[in-house]
Amino acid sequence: MSSACAESTIVAQKLTAEAFAPFGTVIDRSIVAPRPMNAGMAQRFHDLADIEVVGDGARVVVGLVEAQPYKLPLRLSLVERHPLGAQAFVPLNAAPFLVVVCPDDGGKPGRPRAFVTSPWQGVCYARGTWHGVLTPFGAEQNFVVIDRAGPGINLAEHVFEQPWFVELPSAS
Repeated sequence: MSSACAESTIVAQKLTAEAFAPFGTVIDRSIVAPRPMNAGMAQRFHDLADIEVVGDGARVVVGLVEAQPYKLPLRLSLVERHPLGAQAFVPLNAAPFLVVVCPDDGGKPGRPRAFVTSPWQGVCYARGTWHGVLTPFGAEQNFVVIDRAGPGINLAEHVFEQPWFVELPSAS
């Protein structure tokens, strides 16, 4: 692999709350104690993410997404951010998916970081966080998406001059 190619390759790491903290929240029921509800017939894993929205007339909305799988390594040429609201993705099955984020570098995305979720983990991108598109791999995957609706422009996109390539970690 040439050094130019190596410089543009990102190897995904396991998604952890600590590593993801600069970009948002990992949605993971294993980090909270469940509360009983419905006369003990159900358990609620409460307050897993804060969905911040700003602006007059803003509101939180819930939707469903049916996402097609991406081929890996991922060719990453576009990232986006939502300046007026957080955005959460919660998988509806245990399949992992790829999460790509970038630190903000003077209003533009910096060097990408990539994570692979563990079974049942989701993410909540903090308001204004540069991130890649929803990226399942291996098979189609469905998600609950929690997002902002309302007036105002809540989408900024950035196209990289040169694409980045995101690989899964080697199996050990």
